[in-house]
Amino acid sequence: MTVAVFLDRDGTMNVEKGYIRNVDDLELIPGVAQAVRKLNDAGILAILTTNQTGAARGFYDVAHIHALNDRVAQLLKEQADAHLDAMFYCPHLAKGTVEEFAIECDCRKPEPGMILQACKQFPDIDLTQSYVLGDKASDVAFAYNAGCRGILLKTGYGERVLAGKYQALAHQPHFVCDDLPQAVDVILSHMKACV
Repeated sequence: MTVAVFLDRDGTMNVEKGYIRNVDDLELIPGVAQAVRKLNDAGILAILTTNQTGAARGFYDVAHIHALNDRVAQLLKEQADAHLDAMFYCPHLAKGTVEEFAIECDCRKPEPGMILQACKQFPDIDLTQSYVLGDKASDVAFAYNAGCRGILLKTGYGERVLAGKYQALAHQPHFVCDDLPQAVDVILSHMKACV
């Protein structure tokens, strides 16, 4: 069976800047590229799973979401020769202003749809041994709903979540880490201990 790490994007991989209108404004959090490289080297799938309601809100089109995701991939490659094994995003928001995307869906976190899509692409994934990394309570619930282990990061909105000032935690994370690099180290040492 294969272990996967499902990575949120904004506030987890890249610096939280709200809705990024200019692709060049996207910058990785220090150490993220090297951490993803550690996952690559360990044979762990690194899979992007991100809610991107900017399309549903009419802020930008789907091509812009792809451009932002491509920039993440480009920076990973440039900074550490790292890569993502797959990228999934949800452009939907039931109360959105763009009719095409203003729907109830099963892919908007905390619903597990994006992880289920990943499992179709990689049928060997063992969800019970896999992890979700993110900076929001919805990421922790996403992990719980998919049967994965959730790690809440203090980057992005994470500190506010822990302080009870943003998104109430319906489920406790398995781990709380300062950032993605620390979370990857926790995952790798946890896996080593379980061998």
